[in-house]
Amino acid sequence: MWRFAVAIYCGMSSLVGANQLLCDMLNVVRQQEELCSEELSAERNNKSGSHWEQEGCAGMWDNLSCWPSAPLGDTITKPCPQILQAITGITGSVHRNCTETGWTGIFPPVHVACGYDVNDTVVEDVKAYYMHLKTLYSVGYGTSLASLSLALVLLASFRRLRCTRNYIHMHLFASFILRAMSIFIKDAALFSLDDAQHCNVYMKRCKYVMIFFQYCIMANYSWLLVEGLYLHTLLVISFFSEWKYFCWYIGLGWGSPLIFIIAWSLCRHLYEDTGCWDINSNASIWWIIRGPVILSIFINFILFVRIIRILMKKLRTSDVWGNDFGQYKRLARSTLLLIPLFGVHYIIFAFFPEDVSSGTVEIRLSFELALGSFQGFVVAVLYCFLNGEVQFEIQRKWRRWHLRKYFWLRQHKNSTVSNGTTMLTQVMLVSRSSHRKSSLQRSSIM
Repeated sequence: MWRFAVAIYCGMSSLVGANQLLCDMLNVVRQQEELCSEELSAERNNKSGSHWEQEGCAGMWDNLSCWPSAPLGDTITKPCPQILQAITGITGSVHRNCTETGWTGIFPPVHVACGYDVNDTVVEDVKAYYMHLKTLYSVGYGTSLASLSLALVLLASFRRLRCTRNYIHMHLFASFILRAMSIFIKDAALFSLDDAQHCNVYMKRCKYVMIFFQYCIMANYSWLLVEGLYLHTLLVISFFSEWKYFCWYIGLGWGSPLIFIIAWSLCRHLYEDTGCWDINSNASIWWIIRGPVILSIFINFILFVRIIRILMKKLRTSDVWGNDFGQYKRLARSTLLLIPLFGVHYIIFAFFPEDVSSGTVEIRLSFELALGSFQGFVVAVLYCFLNGEVQFEIQRKWRRWHLRKYFWLRQHKNSTVSNGTTMLTQVMLVSRSSHRKSSLQRSSIM
């Protein structure tokens, strides 16, 4: 019963920390069980041979509460189990009577006294909701991982596509790939170990998984910022050393997240070394990661607004774009293309509360997971598969392969015909020479 209660609580709290919360709760139960065992042992030593103990009810641990020994007819009152108080927040009391047949059942029922009902459909609905969310982002990140991997291979395969702009796109694709991989690795670490006996092993490894996960998330935001900075620099500065800037972009994209992750890991180890490091109770430590992420989101949003203004200005001053409707149509298209590249939709969730007990958690999880998990797929489609340069290179490669195949077949056909003709010529020459020899022999005989 208590294992099921813990599982319900984990599902209500968060899918991310389910096993960590389970292990934490199981540790509480083990501590209570050990304490109960010590109390009952001390009780037996002090009251050994007592007449009322022999005729009464022996103390016991019922997996939830510790019941001391009692004489016949006594009623023992205990507070609600600590684990249920953690789930429901209700401090009630439960009772047992000691009778001639032993201990009676708990009264009033646990769901009445402690506010917990095993058959509560609301809890099951919450669990089902979180499992649907997990399925949603698993499909999204799986689709993004496959499309981004293909896009990365395409950009790396063609030499004509190797330029600073595409190099930055490739690093952005790599950051999205790492983000998707870290999601699946995190889920495998946090949800694969259902056996409570593996909690010690789980606790040791899941912290490293969370460090890797947080680094991949920060690196992805950093490369979104790099994309914004590069595009803004192209529009504002006429001439600049792209290679020199690219080295700085590498440091910003992969190096800066590492600094914050190391600082966060040290602070968690020293000041908040609890659980799997996936629940952030200390806000000051959590802001070591959250602060730079929110800052990068806002910088990208400012760059996004400035770039839209620059594009609007260029569209209005240019005569080649046609009427106003065409200008706004192209501006809207450019804006929609830039939103996934800059991650502007993250601005919606920047100040949403992180506390899962908040009423806005379902809204935040639904939109953030739906948009965030498919963002990599959208980026791969817009900036690789629909890229005119990439399509031209693929078509050129396809035509070249067809031409090679055509010339190879033609050469093979010509070689076969030539070999056949040569053999026929040789046969004819042999037959002619033999015919001449026979003619000469005949003339000599005559």
